[in-house]
Amino acid sequence: MYKFFSIVLLSMLAIACQSGNKSEEIVETETVEMEQNVNDEPMLRHVVLLSFKEESTEEDIKKVENAFIALKDKIPQIKDFEWGTNNSPEGLNKGLTHCFLVTFGSEADREVYLPHPEHQAFVEVLSPHMKDVTVVDYWAK
Repeated sequence: MYKFFSIVLLSMLAIACQSGNKSEEIVETETVEMEQNVNDEPMLRHVVLLSFKEESTEEDIKKVENAFIALKDKIPQIKDFEWGTNNSPEGLNKGLTHCFLVTFGSEADREVYLPHPEHQAFVEVLSPHMKDVTVVDYWAK
């Protein structure tokens, strides 16, 4: 959006600078097609907060992380994906250690994702190690 306004402002400035010239000139303007900002499109966020069982090893947890990360390349309905581990100093995470954020373009995309065989295979990898999970979905504003 900023680029669009910059182009309009520069065009107006160019026209204003030329208006001092008494001879008639045709000022050619060009419409520039701007790529739509991802933030302008509605995005459905699927937030998954996890904690792992005490008996789960670092290797077990890494296997779960890698399986979740791999979903972005296996399920085309996933528009974006990010994840990380808790580092909040507030101590309000209630034992949840991992956050995964999956982005969809529509509820229909999420409906494909949830029963998708690759997602179900991930759930099989996760289940033996999951102590707790919280899932929140929302439309980004």
